[in-house]
Amino acid sequence: MIDAASWAARLGGETFLAQTFTRSHHHSPGPGTVDALLTWDDLNTLLATQRLSPPRLRLARGGEHIDVSKYATTITNRRGSTWHRLQPTAVHNQLADGASLVLDSIEEMHPPIAAAAEALERFVCTPVQVNAYASWTAEEGFGTHWDDHAVVVVQVRGAKRWRLYGATRQAPAWRDVEFPEEPQDEPVAEIVLHEGDILYVPRGWWHAVTADQGQPSLHLSFGLLPSTGADFLGWVVDRLRGHLAVRQDAPRFAPIADQAAYVEALLKVLLTEFDRPDILTQWAQSMDTIHPGYAGLSLPYVGAIPPEPRITVRLTCPRARLSLSEGTVTLAAAGAEHDFAAPACPVLELLVTGEPVTLGVLAERSRLSVEAVAELLSVLVNDQAAAIVGTIR
Repeated sequence: MIDAASWAARLGGETFLAQTFTRSHHHSPGPGTVDALLTWDDLNTLLATQRLSPPRLRLARGGEHIDVSKYATTITNRRGSTWHRLQPTAVHNQLADGASLVLDSIEEMHPPIAAAAEALERFVCTPVQVNAYASWTAEEGFGTHWDDHAVVVVQVRGAKRWRLYGATRQAPAWRDVEFPEEPQDEPVAEIVLHEGDILYVPRGWWHAVTADQGQPSLHLSFGLLPSTGADFLGWVVDRLRGHLAVRQDAPRFAPIADQAAYVEALLKVLLTEFDRPDILTQWAQSMDTIHPGYAGLSLPYVGAIPPEPRITVRLTCPRARLSLSEGTVTLAAAGAEHDFAAPACPVLELLVTGEPVTLGVLAERSRLSVEAVAELLSVLVNDQAAAIVGTIR
């Protein structure tokens, strides 16, 4: 399993965040296989047992998506539900003929990848989506292209060549005013990833990828959702809705002088807000608190958690924040702030690591009763900030 410390070690820790993140690529040769994340058998099982349709599952070749009718049949049951059933021989033929297979959001289907995605989010503090890519030939599945998000690539099996060209437009976005021009120069880097290798590629960097090493390639692409100035400004505007000038109707039919006065009033409110030296920190903390994390059910416990020492729990919000002030410890997670008495601090400190832990261990470390720990966890489970991940038999 790749935990937050492992991601930090492989990517370069604080130096990566301060100097490389969003700025340049980073290649970390691997210590060996990472197939604990995903094996070929795991992939076969997912493809055979999940109802997968484009764009969740797709085949691509030469920059074009292959029509699903060429490798799957449409199934409709008596309740009217429709899905695509893969035809194994047709899939095999497409892949042997140069197609690449893509499975989006695989972290939602495979717990080891979900754990790795959560750990990476804990390190980089941004939402993570993971796609799996499998290729068998030197044909490029997607051509030379760029993504509107950064990626951390983990080569799970085989090898794959990455040609990186850099960006032709700074910080291109999904919603943008112009499209980046295709690169005309030679690649700034050409890297063959082998099993266990990790590669970071910033948002907007053009790249071409090919499995030209004579062996099947399986890699995971951890996509990092960017937080842009537009996102920050949207948050600032939401904070300003308490001001009358922000809530008032824009005077589009008023005389020019009145319109100018209205704009001046808005600007005054905006400048006052931006005069706060810690406003960016406040925004980051707010985003961490709002993000719902990786919520999970806690069956069979649909009510209060029983005070059973063997029950295992974990916090499901990788960006949860903990603060202590005047005898109160506050956990900010899943869109809410939870205040507890200071003796609960050891419990929360263990939980924010994201590691599973039993009620018994939490009680022992905090010197609280198991009943008190169960009561605290019941609050967090009810507010979707924690989940039971190990039940007693």
